[in-house]
Amino acid sequence: MSEPSIFGDIPGVSVGDWFPSREAVRLAGLHRHAMSGISGRYTDGADAIVISGGYADDRDEGSWILYTGQGGNEGGRQVRDQVFTAGNLALAISEEQGLPVRVIRRAANDAGVSGYRYDGIFAVKSHWCEPSSDGPLIYRYELIEQNGPGEWQPPVPLGGGLPDKVPSVVLRIVRNSDVTQWVKDLYDYTCLFCSTRLEVDAGAYSEGAHIRPLGGAHQGVDEVENVISLCPNDHVLFDKGALYVDEALQLIRTSTGEVLKILEFRHDVRPSYFAYHRQRIAGLSAGGRPSRTAPFAAE
Repeated sequence: MSEPSIFGDIPGVSVGDWFPSREAVRLAGLHRHAMSGISGRYTDGADAIVISGGYADDRDEGSWILYTGQGGNEGGRQVRDQVFTAGNLALAISEEQGLPVRVIRRAANDAGVSGYRYDGIFAVKSHWCEPSSDGPLIYRYELIEQNGPGEWQPPVPLGGGLPDKVPSVVLRIVRNSDVTQWVKDLYDYTCLFCSTRLEVDAGAYSEGAHIRPLGGAHQGVDEVENVISLCPNDHVLFDKGALYVDEALQLIRTSTGEVLKILEFRHDVRPSYFAYHRQRIAGLSAGGRPSRTAPFAAE
């Protein structure tokens, strides 16, 4: 049985401490592996990462890191699609649960000798899947440095009083409410996945869910062929990749592969949108089999 993950600072280790080898990093308790870049288990979350320059798509801006997941890399080139399991899934769990991640960077000491430096606690802000610069798909993780020594805890939001109002210019996705409303009306506010029809004081309620998400790295379109009617619970599960729809229009539970339902649509839904969701959100391998074991999505 593997040792449990330890999150946050390690007693006796300070930010800036330098180590001559990965084995020295492991023995200090900073990272459980002597080779792998991601430390942790998919059941617990990731507790540490090493940045060593092995992935061409990594971006390291000091307090902001765009980190490439593990797998499919040979000789510094991405030759195969990464899958959403092991360390890749563990980092997503750390994001979902707000767990601290120690960052260790490959760095030279004052004498110019190459080794590894502990650079403190970071939080995983977001993650998604996209093509690498070499072509195959990779998972990307945005990490933000967390200030302050001692045991890490998620920052407590400050509140109180009326918020200030300041002028601002923002870019946001302008959704066409006519599109989602048309789909919800067509299905009489009934969830396609579980057949629930919620009744509230103002009448029936459902949500128009976009199959290929709008904006960001996904660039989905706001059209009826990309929208289905779901209850709030199934909307979240679908957006997080815990449920997906296969080529035969069967609703599948991602973690087990269990067929939950055969879907019947009253409007045209583009199969390519479900294919995109299966690969980029539900994290299926090229062979169409689930390549992960827990419900966390690319966004």
